[in-house]
Formats: sequence, C-alpha cells, structure tokens
Amino acid sequence: MLADIVDRLRCPICRRPVRQAVTTVGCEQGHSFDVARQGYVSLLAGSQPPGTADTPAMVAARAAFLAAGHYAPLARAVAATVAALSPEFVVDAGAGTGYYLAETLDAVPGATGMAFDISKHAVKRAARAHERAGAFVADVWQPLPIADGVADVVLDVFAPRNGPEFARILRPGGTLVVVTPAPGHLSPLVAELGLLSVDEAKEERVARSLAGFAETGRQEVRFGMELSPEEIAQVVGMGPSAWHTDMSHLMERLAKFPDLTATQAVFHLSTFSALS
Repeated sequence: MLADIVDRLRCPICRRPVRQAVTTVGCEQGHSFDVARQGYVSLLAGSQPPGTADTPAMVAARAAFLAAGHYAPLARAVAATVAALSPEFVVDAGAGTGYYLAETLDAVPGATGMAFDISKHAVKRAARAHERAGAFVADVWQPLPIADGVADVVLDVFAPRNGPEFARILRPGGTLVVVTPAPGHLSPLVAELGLLSVDEAKEERVARSLAGFAETGRQEVRFGMELSPEEIAQVVGMGPSAWHTDMSHLMERLAKFPDLTATQAVFHLSTFSALS
C-alpha cells in the first residue's frame, strides 16, 4: 500500500519529505499530488506527457502473458536471488505490472516493496500486485522521488538503468539486480517475424549505464516455452517490438502458424554493488 512507502518518498519538485492525507500526497511547501482510486500517486514533475510509456494495449498483453506463467522460471530466479540477500526494503524500477516484485515479496516474508513506472496504466496494476507494496508513477531518467539510502535492493527487470540514481537510493552495501534479454531470446520468433533482436552492443550499453557499479554475479536463465499464436501476439505486443509492429498484419501471419510454437527464453540475471 502507498502508506507503507510514503515515508521513503520525496517531493519531485522540492525534494522535501511528503506525507499522505486521505486523497493526496504532499510536502510542507504545498506541492500536492492526487492519490488515484487504485491506490497509486503520480510523482511526475512537469506537464509533458511521457512518450515512451507502455500503452493500455501493451500492459494488457503483458498482464495476460505473465499470468499464464510463461516467465515464471525467471520470476523464481529473481525472487531467489533477492531472497538470498534478506532485504527489508526493495525498490522495483520500471516495475511494469509489479509481477516480479510480487514474486520477490512472496519469497521474502516481512519485506516491503516500492514499485514505480512511467506508465500509469502499468502502475494501476502494480499498486494492487502485492499487499506489502506501494506504487507511483515516475520517470527513471529523472531524479527519483525517493529518499537517499533507503533501498536494500533495487530491481531492474527489462527497464532503463539510471546508475547514479540507483546508487543514491541504495543503502551502503545494497545490491542492484538487473535482468536483460540475452542473445537467442525469443528464437525462432525473432527471425520468423522480423522482431527486434538483442544487439551486439547490449552488454556494452549496460556496463556504460552502470559505470558506478561493479558486477558481483551473473547467471543465465534459459527455458523453453510452447506458445500459441495468441500468446506469440502477446509477447510481441508487450515488448519493444510493439512500437514497430503492425499488430493486425502480425495476426494475419500468425494465423498460418502451428497451434504451438517452441520458443526459447534467454536472460542474463546480474547483481551489482555500488563502487565506493
């Protein structure tokens, strides 16, 4: 719930602590932000709408695909990695629907979670993902409306990485957990459908974005999936390929696919510590 995390939030305008009233969150300077009926608050500073936020259709596709359990092996691997760290407070950056945070909190009894995403459509779901999690809308590329040194763990699953801000909100000795797609992810769909692939510079970009961190561990998470044409449309529609794909044309092509298609999921799951 939002009340569980509000003491760790900061006003996105003046950076002062905030308090929650019945229908608002505000600071002593009078900056106030409405709490939505779904239980989240938008802490986006300024009036410019984000251009890269997931759309309702993308969020619906992700929710349906994840609910079917296709990425459950990855969620379990993330949860086990975080549980081994025995955190009390976990921040999920670019949390989407809160799926991975909820799995993590189930594995760490007593821990509290904070989820944020730039898409209000995703945050509506994240706000209800777990009873020990609160959610808000924020842009990972901007100064985060989060107090210094409050997170034992920061999760970043398929989300942009703001290394300096992650280092700021982590407590000394805290851990950043990052998941990225690896080469071979969603094969053979990438080749057959012309989807965006994991480019060769991916590892270099991750390292550059986390220049203030040292990688302390890495594992490859690989598993097979049997996907129907409808589920293939979901996995395409929930990711970056959705921005470059004509979904009506995609469905026409998928009508020619077999009932089930063997598909590979391949991820890198890494842990990082901030350099002192």
